[in-house]
Amino acid sequence: MANTTTQILVLLRETCDPQPPVRLTADGYGVRDRGLRRIANPADLCALETALQLVDNNDGTVTAVAIGPNRLDDHLHLALSMGANRALRVWNSAFQGGDATSEARLVEQVVNILKPDLFFTGSGLLDRGGDPVPALAAANLGIPYVTSALKVECKDDEVEVLRKSDRGGRQRIKTTMPCTLLFEAGCCEPRYPDQDALIRSLDMEIEVWNEAELGLPLSVLGASGALLGKDKCSFPRVNPQRTVTPDANLPAFDRILALLSGGLKPREGKIHAVSTEQTVDMLFNIFEAEGMIDGSEM
Repeated sequence: MANTTTQILVLLRETCDPQPPVRLTADGYGVRDRGLRRIANPADLCALETALQLVDNNDGTVTAVAIGPNRLDDHLHLALSMGANRALRVWNSAFQGGDATSEARLVEQVVNILKPDLFFTGSGLLDRGGDPVPALAAANLGIPYVTSALKVECKDDEVEVLRKSDRGGRQRIKTTMPCTLLFEAGCCEPRYPDQDALIRSLDMEIEVWNEAELGLPLSVLGASGALLGKDKCSFPRVNPQRTVTPDANLPAFDRILALLSGGLKPREGKIHAVSTEQTVDMLFNIFEAEGMIDGSEM
């Protein structure tokens, strides 16, 4: 990597483990916090690992940034223990209730202030899928961005990115710094810090910025700056199950088997070597027996 002073900014986001069952809030506009297991977004950790690999043998720096309350300090301490040089958290209670546009303003302003050569984060979120915030911020900044990145190589002020394209293909794209790269989850294996590194990271400082450091009015942040409305959410309706009613004339044992089988009858495969006309007649007989067609239609 020719540019030995490359500055890389990595956005870490918090996601919820999709395994535990969730409950909706009383108003139906969100998910209850109680019982949720919060983790760092896996794709963002892959982006952090890629950034650390780029500067491992060079004189670059990696800054990890998170937007949210103080519980995100755990993710920033993890980034510091992995090798990040600086950790920054952006938050104010007035930032709550924002949408993608207001959050993109926060990211845009952080990038404007720090002016990194490269801005890394994940392509999507584990719990919500796609996140338009990084792309919106890059568009507002007027810098190029590449999605679904798998690998990156830097030479002078040029960046060559290997990205995932349609149908499992691979595509190489060249762009210039500064730029935004969104990495796929699983593109690399994030390093696991040892116990000493984790303990040292607890004593490292995490900077906290609010609207004063950002230089933005509260009117364009949080719920006040949101442009997208909210809608109620609900759990998907369970498909009704067909109730099986066994023939009352069957013995008790056979009726129990019919209930346990859900009405499915055991069948044996058969191979018939017949003419085309006979094949058509046999298919119609099967369709009629299954109730798919009426015998009068034949």
